[in-house]
Amino acid sequence: MSYPKQLTPSAERIVCLDVLRGVAVLGILVMNIYAFAMPAMAYSNPLVMGGTDPVNLGVWFFTHALFDQKFMTIFSLLFGAGIVLMSDRADARETSFAPTFYRRQFWLLVIGAIHAYLIWFGDILFAYALVGMIVFFFRRMPARKLIVIALFMLPMSPLIFYSSGTQMLELKATAESLQQRVEEGEVLDEIEQATVDQWDEQKPFFAPGPEEIQAEVDAYTSDYATIVAHRAPFVAMFQFAFFLLFTLWRVGGLMLLGMALMKLGVLSGERSPGFYARLLAIGYGLGLPLTIWSGVNLYAHEFDGLYAFQLGGIPNYIGSILVALGHIGAVMYAVKAGWLEGLLRRFGAVGRMALTNYLMHSIVMTTIFYGYGLGLFAEVPRIGQMAFVIGMLGVQLIISPWWLERYQFGPLEWLWRRLSYAHRQPMRAGG
Repeated sequence: MSYPKQLTPSAERIVCLDVLRGVAVLGILVMNIYAFAMPAMAYSNPLVMGGTDPVNLGVWFFTHALFDQKFMTIFSLLFGAGIVLMSDRADARETSFAPTFYRRQFWLLVIGAIHAYLIWFGDILFAYALVGMIVFFFRRMPARKLIVIALFMLPMSPLIFYSSGTQMLELKATAESLQQRVEEGEVLDEIEQATVDQWDEQKPFFAPGPEEIQAEVDAYTSDYATIVAHRAPFVAMFQFAFFLLFTLWRVGGLMLLGMALMKLGVLSGERSPGFYARLLAIGYGLGLPLTIWSGVNLYAHEFDGLYAFQLGGIPNYIGSILVALGHIGAVMYAVKAGWLEGLLRRFGAVGRMALTNYLMHSIVMTTIFYGYGLGLFAEVPRIGQMAFVIGMLGVQLIISPWWLERYQFGPLEWLWRRLSYAHRQPMRAGG
């Protein structure tokens, strides 16, 4: 089914969701490219690789202010909105949605695990599958209650990080004091040595040294088996410990907020152009000063990882939600105003194939940067990485509508539906 050239009001609402999803999945790549092309710490600390160069530092500031966590926020909101949309459609047909939904989530979990362990460590699908299973129970709540619960959940991650960061600062201070005593010739007792060892284990997460950075470069420029073995512990930590510290609260809160915004007609395109213009103005007006100041503040603290973990990440954590709402306002206003219809239709096609396009990013980019491909890991500066982003975006904006003129679903969307519904799904358009 291809998009109509002239949109009816009902078709426009569906297109709004698809366009937003397409914008989100392509916007995510602007930040993910850093994790594809460089050591993990370079994602948040430009000084790790090429950050002293004004051009590349400028690229980091630009992407930090406008992209970092912003498009992932939109994607999370849309995931929650999708739960409401699918549930309402099932209710209208008087069919039970829960069994189908949990099969969908189970297979998304499987796809996410395969993606994370075998292709790229930065997978979001595994987490979305888990969180979606939890927030599903809230789908029938009124919008006001969903917003209240979301506003309770969203601050939890910064509070956890602040508390954990405070403990890490105390551990660091104690360990450095003990290390000073060792350098002065003292012998530590067993408990004191354990404290030093504990900080030595934690330090690479906040301030990896040249040896740790080089070890990561060596791993990702080697063969496939070495890369898989190297990233497996990090993936496990990300899927479980980091899930409890951050993902559950951030993504869960955003999914609930997305449910509320769907019920209020914000994400379905039912509001007026004036509403979306105000959302744009408020989101950017409040959010951009926070995200810009966040970058300046992190720079002033020399991108200290422990400071960013405890306090430095909070302005962007808050600002990213506001800027994301500004992005939503801008996209929705453009759709309602009929601007750039041809381009927005292409974004809508990308959105209909979001799973395929998201995983295509990982397959293509890891092949370009990892050792089993072109081996460009840690070789391309940030400004050069943006050329790969633009190239990939251009390809997907061309391929996605071409594919959907011939087929009803993207290839992975079709597979996901086939597994979820446990019966044959037509693939060809009109099939």
